[in-house]
Amino acid sequence: QVQLVESGGGLVQAGGSLRLSCAASGRTFSRYAMGWFRQRRGQEREFVAVISWNGSTLNGADSAQGRFTISRDNAKNTVYLQMNSLKPEDTGVYYCAADPIYGSKWILTGSMDYWGKGILVTVSS
Repeated sequence: QVQLVESGGGLVQAGGSLRLSCAASGRTFSRYAMGWFRQRRGQEREFVAVISWNGSTLNGADSAQGRFTISRDNAKNTVYLQMNSLKPEDTGVYYCAADPIYGSKWILTGSMDYWGKGILVTVSS
């Protein structure tokens, strides 16, 4: 079992930055792929980014534009999402997830083994 707890969300002005953290406990964190999804109001949950146990990454649309960066610290059992140049449309609930498998599963299915409860990010205009 893996427990995931997100932190670092809140209210920020457009153009600002936030860094989300996700602390993991339970099974061997370092062997899991870790990632982030988000759900904006009225929309389905969408993939943001994933990082493998050894640091390989896959990014969603916004991450691909260079605004979001995922990283992890296996010594601290923590994964991060650095979000820059935030826009009001980034407002939503951000979820941390973990899965033994890294790769297209994250993009194609969104069916990960473990989930955090989510944290709200609000970007004001």
